[in-house]
Amino acid sequence: MAEYTDPRNDGDADDMPELSDSGDDDDEDQWQCMEEDGSDRQPITCLFCDRLLDSVSNTLQHCTAEHQVNLVDVIRRHNLDDYGYIKMINFIRSTSCSAASLTGLPDAAPPWDSEAFLRPVLQDDPLLQTDPEELCGSEGSGAQSQSHDALLQRAQAAEERVCRSEEALARAMDDLHKLKLLAQGLVLNAGSGRGSGNPGAVAELREDEDEAYFSSYGHYGIHEEMLKDKVRTESYRDFMYSNPEVFKDKVVLDVGCGTGILSMFAARAGAKQVIGVDQSEIIYQAMDIVRSNQLEDKITLMKGRIEDISLPVDKVDIIISEWMGYFLLFESMLDSVLHARDLYLADGGSVYPDLCNISLAALGDTQKHHDRIAFWDDVYGFNMACMKKAVAPEAVVEVVNADTLISEPTVIQTLDCNKVCLSELEFVSDFCLKMTDTTDCTAIVGYFDIFFDKGCSNKVMFSTGPQVTKTHWKQTVFLLERPVPVQAGEELRGKITVRKNKKDPRSLLVTFDLRDRKQTYSLQ
Repeated sequence: MAEYTDPRNDGDADDMPELSDSGDDDDEDQWQCMEEDGSDRQPITCLFCDRLLDSVSNTLQHCTAEHQVNLVDVIRRHNLDDYGYIKMINFIRSTSCSAASLTGLPDAAPPWDSEAFLRPVLQDDPLLQTDPEELCGSEGSGAQSQSHDALLQRAQAAEERVCRSEEALARAMDDLHKLKLLAQGLVLNAGSGRGSGNPGAVAELREDEDEAYFSSYGHYGIHEEMLKDKVRTESYRDFMYSNPEVFKDKVVLDVGCGTGILSMFAARAGAKQVIGVDQSEIIYQAMDIVRSNQLEDKITLMKGRIEDISLPVDKVDIIISEWMGYFLLFESMLDSVLHARDLYLADGGSVYPDLCNISLAALGDTQKHHDRIAFWDDVYGFNMACMKKAVAPEAVVEVVNADTLISEPTVIQTLDCNKVCLSELEFVSDFCLKMTDTTDCTAIVGYFDIFFDKGCSNKVMFSTGPQVTKTHWKQTVFLLERPVPVQAGEELRGKITVRKNKKDPRSLLVTFDLRDRKQTYSLQ
């Protein structure tokens, strides 16, 4: 309990209480109390009137009897710790809060929460030097039970403070991540401005970004979401279980194995050896999972980036991976799969999934466009249209209502994972959307399809489009700042450019050239 003392109090005799021969019982009691505890406390001014009292206990009794305020009940009701108690006392003294007002305050958000009420109103106020826990624990009969209740309340309050601290730490970590992104951008921009940067600093920042990326996959939540995506997980399972001839006696590499579900599918499908690699902390849970399913004789798990570690084999027959991100290429994990393919895949081997494509379609959803874009034209009577320049360029990942599709889909890019080069993951493509409705085109939606095809007697595929069962990838929506009027049967032609964001290579920049307008979107 912190005590507030006046630095100007030098202990002069003038500050000592005067002796009196008047025989006043109150004065004798006060002096006797001072002699017994060895202190020279000044009389205590009541919180609600000018009455002076000789002890804390008498002050509490006076407040209860004369003002109908039980301060101990107030402390308990608001669950006050030391500082909360001090702020309450100073609040009452500084605002001349009445007894009725105090007892009528709601339990939540009391008005003395401000740090300003830590400043004492009365110097050397004995009430401020009193431990609220002792007050609650020593009041009347049943003190032991009350003390126990007080301890429970303080423990609960401490637990709540810990929770708040953890939340604050999470927010701080998020802010730190954003600062790293900003610092990375500054370094890269400075380097391009000089014509020569600091490669070591850039590499270090990118390594930090990778650390943040892999850390996000260390939490079970993201893996739970992916495992519960039946379209995704059952497609991988059905591909492996229905094509055992592809896996029989093969060596399989699982890039970004996560919980190990694909590795275990491969082992059950007949692979003689499976090597799972993941940089995130989830790899340790995967090891326990593999052991729990008695597959440790077939599955070897390794922690690290596939680019940095050495496998226990020279070559593998199959590479499996669930590397797809939003709009297929977000997160750039395919880069790691292609690195593993070029380094470890044996002649005649295959990467699965082996084929994938990206499709576009036009949307006509005037309500959603109004809610997100046109909304800024009139905000409570104010023109905030300038905000549209900041809002529109952010791609939105969400589930699209298939009824809002106003064109036939068109494929803009097809990737063969056994042949594609890293440079081909950035591309420019012309597209043509054949309209099915006469309306306003308010957005372009993008999604992808995945195929397990090569050498399979039972081919498997799945789509992330709006016309089929939704997946955790949802769809990627590129809202147009200004809608485009279209006619049924018309062909809406445009060009799309997909490239990595040099400031954050795991994010994407997507540019649309559509009629007389050009808009770049970020996906991050």
